[in-house]
Amino acid sequence: MTKQTDQRETNVGRRELLAYSAAFGAAFVARQGLAKDDDKATAPTILSRASRRYDMKKSINLWAFPYPDLWSLKQCLEIAKDAGFDGVEINFNLEGEFSNESSDTEIAAIRKMAEDIGIAISGVCSFLFWPYAFSHSQPERRAMGVSLAKKMIHAAELLGTKNVLIVPGAVYAPWMEDYEPVPNDVCDQRAKAAVRELVPLAEQAGVLLNIENIFANGYLYSPQEMVAFVDSFQSPHVQVHFDTGNIMQYQFPEHWVPILGKRIKNIHFKEWDKRTHEFNLNTFRTLLDGTTNWPAVIEALDQIGYHDYLTFEYFHPFQHYPEALIYQTSDALDWMLGRKH
Repeated sequence: MTKQTDQRETNVGRRELLAYSAAFGAAFVARQGLAKDDDKATAPTILSRASRRYDMKKSINLWAFPYPDLWSLKQCLEIAKDAGFDGVEINFNLEGEFSNESSDTEIAAIRKMAEDIGIAISGVCSFLFWPYAFSHSQPERRAMGVSLAKKMIHAAELLGTKNVLIVPGAVYAPWMEDYEPVPNDVCDQRAKAAVRELVPLAEQAGVLLNIENIFANGYLYSPQEMVAFVDSFQSPHVQVHFDTGNIMQYQFPEHWVPILGKRIKNIHFKEWDKRTHEFNLNTFRTLLDGTTNWPAVIEALDQIGYHDYLTFEYFHPFQHYPEALIYQTSDALDWMLGRKH
């Protein structure tokens, strides 16, 4: 074998490098010593710390916990507190400890339990906005959705939290079986009618109806559309619950934040990896294990004066050692907020 042949067979070619970079990322390939000097120059710089400390609060949604299968609500709140979270966002269900079945006394007891533990209820969330969407093709489902939202508003008041997450409607819900698509204009009309019905109750209870951007629901695709929707109610009690991950397949959260501005009253932090091209609820990742430009997102939030909760939303508690996810997430948020150096 000649020296020239040996070099051709042992050197990694440009095409092979591109394949490796697509699969593992340019930075990973560069760290293995495989990239040429000109390839290494294109690898992103790894930042080791936040530029400064940011004044925002750490929160986590209850879906990240093995609740209620393994842990009680009390255990979840205690572990979140021990992990360093300021608040927990809890989910309203059809039945169970915090649900449509709960009495005022039972909901007030949850507030007391959280206060005794020393952790806040950062907001109220619910999956029920999908089977009982405000825009659903079945009138009885729409009516049930509005009724459940009214219960959530009342529950938030009892819990002492100002934040109620609202999914305004859906043209389509890809994770729901047999979901009948709704025409765009009909979805918009039904969504606005439902939220309009909720506004007086929210004003009376002193809570916020925070409209969440979903994107995969085929509705409110852009920050401009979200602004127009929220502002149409002309009420300070209709605001925005901004989700960073829901738009990441095609857009960038740091671009939404300046446009939504002061309307943002609560936030879901969901990690997304743009190297993943298929959307489903399994594509979201743990914080920092993706391609979200978190320094840019947090700086954008700081620029609009946001100082409230950053809530990690994740649907898959770890099968083994579920505590690890809670502590890892808290640690990641500490790095992002400049609390660690």
